[in-house]
Amino acid sequence: MLPVTKKSKMRKRTRRSHHAKRPPGIADCPQCGQARRPHRACENCGYVNSHTSIAAGTQES
Repeated sequence: MLPVTKKSKMRKRTRRSHHAKRPPGIADCPQCGQARRPHRACENCGYVNSHTSIAAGTQES
């Protein structure tokens, strides 16, 4: 079936206003102050949270 009436540009664009990409969240590492992604280990010092830290540049398997 075809639509009964044409959707205006404003109605279409208003509906799509939430579809824009958002920039990634960036937080400062409390240990070294380097920028890092939230809930991830710091690439500079390996700090994860107050309980654990891993050596920077190594992977855990």
